[in-house]
Amino acid sequence: MGNIKNILEKYQEPSRDNLIPILQDIQENEGYLSKESVVQVGSYLNLPSSKIYGVATFYNQFRFLPKGKFHIQICRGTACHVLGSATVLQELEKQLKVKAGETTRDGLFSVEVVACIGACGLAPVITVNGEFFAKITPDSLQAIIEDYKNKEQ
Repeated sequence: MGNIKNILEKYQEPSRDNLIPILQDIQENEGYLSKESVVQVGSYLNLPSSKIYGVATFYNQFRFLPKGKFHIQICRGTACHVLGSATVLQELEKQLKVKAGETTRDGLFSVEVVACIGACGLAPVITVNGEFFAKITPDSLQAIIEDYKNKEQ
């Protein structure tokens, strides 16, 4: 909470024009936008929390849940799409029992769909905490998930 106050203090002139940069700073610092942070920003900018939330939900860059210990990004760019990333996403959601944008109950995994990771020649691609995995299949995905689960034991 104190960090949010420090972020807000960087913006000397409370203005609607600062809303997106403030939300970006909070998410970069906290990892996501909590309910409390949305309320604080609304209070600081003299805007209803519903307005802040409405703006933040419009942009897919903002998260409202903390990331898991292992944050999985799945590419849905053209090359990945053509080579089966939809199937990989379905399998990932099935294995982890979460939808894209969610975090597992145990806090281990979170899933994020991204437009392009920039590794089209390796499609379909996922990253786990920035580590790339290429030519993903349902079987290789299961092995990757198991490997990260085993790191926790």
